[in-house]
Amino acid sequence: MSEFDHSTFLKHLTTRPGVYQMRDASGHVLYVGKAKNLKSRVSSYFRGQGLSSKTLAMVQRITEISITICRNEVEALILEQTLIKTERPPYNILLRDDKSYPYVYMNISHSFPGLYYRRGQRQPNGKTFGPFPSAGAVKSTLNLIQKTFQIRQCEESVFANRSRPCLQYQIGRCSGPCVGLISKTQYAEDLEHVKLFLEGRSQDLFGILEAKMDQAAAALEFEQASRYRDVIARLRTLLSEQAMESDLSDLDALAVAHDAGVVCLAVLSVRGGRVIGVNAQFPDRGLLETNAEILAAFIAQYYLGSERPIPSEVLLAESIADLALVGSALSEAAKRHVRVAHAVRGVRAQYLELAATNATQALGTRLASRDGQAKRIADFATRFGIDPPNRLECFDISHTQGESTVASCVVFDGNGPLKRDYRIFNIDGVTAGDDYAAMAQALTRRYQRVKTGEEQIPDVLVIDGGLGQLREAIRILSDLGLHGIFVLGVAKGVTRKAGFEILHRADTGEELRLDPTAPALHLIQQIRDEAHRFAITKHRQARGKTRNTSPLEGIPGIGPKRRQALLRHFGGLQRLASASISDIAKVQGMSQQSAELVYSALHRD
Repeated sequence: MSEFDHSTFLKHLTTRPGVYQMRDASGHVLYVGKAKNLKSRVSSYFRGQGLSSKTLAMVQRITEISITICRNEVEALILEQTLIKTERPPYNILLRDDKSYPYVYMNISHSFPGLYYRRGQRQPNGKTFGPFPSAGAVKSTLNLIQKTFQIRQCEESVFANRSRPCLQYQIGRCSGPCVGLISKTQYAEDLEHVKLFLEGRSQDLFGILEAKMDQAAAALEFEQASRYRDVIARLRTLLSEQAMESDLSDLDALAVAHDAGVVCLAVLSVRGGRVIGVNAQFPDRGLLETNAEILAAFIAQYYLGSERPIPSEVLLAESIADLALVGSALSEAAKRHVRVAHAVRGVRAQYLELAATNATQALGTRLASRDGQAKRIADFATRFGIDPPNRLECFDISHTQGESTVASCVVFDGNGPLKRDYRIFNIDGVTAGDDYAAMAQALTRRYQRVKTGEEQIPDVLVIDGGLGQLREAIRILSDLGLHGIFVLGVAKGVTRKAGFEILHRADTGEELRLDPTAPALHLIQQIRDEAHRFAITKHRQARGKTRNTSPLEGIPGIGPKRRQALLRHFGGLQRLASASISDIAKVQGMSQQSAELVYSALHRD
């Protein structure tokens, strides 16, 4: 296989906007990208420095680059998304197929149309509403329609063979069209109301229902008027519970969360001022590194070239580089102005906060899932050639310039974190900032208890740090006579970014770098990040307690009254610390001996 001659290719490459496709020796597309200046953008892949290991790995596989010139950058962005959906290149961020999204189907060819939950290809001879962000959003909407408008949801075979009303009629969730308990005219009217509701035109619907209620009341048809009244009341209650504001915005709020190598993008959909659901996606991040880059790629692929309706507003939890470009592309695709914004206030900020909360929750659920955890542990065992571990422990050190040093120990099993087994060690008697000594003290205290049987012995020990901390762990375990524990050191790579960690095996001394998408690396990142979070939390608590404690406390014979007198006399701790023993002794209630104790306590260093 001949090496790709990028120098010659770049020499003749245009500076116009367009799309580039990078291919391997088999002709498969590796990556699709768009650029305002093709020559500048493509050249950046061959500069030899500043590239991530994943990008370098892709560049080494390139044997051909094909170019499509476009009239402008907006056109290039739209073409890029079309090619990504068609080619599904492995180094791009990829979402699931649009056809899998759920929608509401209305079989309008029937004399009494029904409403149904559907996925996949759109069905002929009917009207569809959606797609919705999730199956739950469709089902809750259909449930609401049953209660409010009593539109049937039974399949055709059931409808055609009924001789008496079903249970849905008896509990007030269907008007009984199968046995002629409602006229075609009345049913068609109810169906029109459902269409307005599903299209988000709630104000139009309220106007129609109120007018019909008044007409029925004027005609002394009080039963019919009360029916309209009940529908209005139920809808108003629903919207008041779900709407955050009165302008009935149609918008999507997008947020990103990531942890342990897994990325979650949450889309909070609001239609007619009503939150209709959240769509959580877990794509492979491809070559993208920052949340802003992931979000920018996600927006374009999520909306462009799909059947998904584009709302009037798209709110972003991260500021992206091509904000104006994305707004122009969405506006062109929707054939109307679409506002794309990041810095928002008021209720729109609340929507973004809610989207972020959903992203974090969905990510936590994914990481905590038993299937996901089992997959990560199995991959860990396979890659390191050991039995699947039942218990993993990880240690981390936290301090602020040597102050209030603590060491954390977190524990995972096959189902995830075992928080009841977490431990924190307050480190003392070591030189401030000496992480090696701090790690040695924590490990000694922990594994002395393991040796005596007070604590369980782990299968895997993960040390958050480089070779120095790893050597301390090996020494402590050897001194205690504990063998058979697989010990792994985790050091941040040169870029100090997730996915580029350097792993050190204690048993072989081997240095490893796993693929950023490897489930085993995700497990290591997860337990490492949890140890770091736990250590930081406990360190801040210890530091706050230390800083809120007066150095006068604990001095024999110096109680609250004497402390108060000292501080009042000198006007504060700083001036007291600079006072002589004789000056301190002059304070009311102080003796020469107590003054010497105070002076010694304030000048220990």
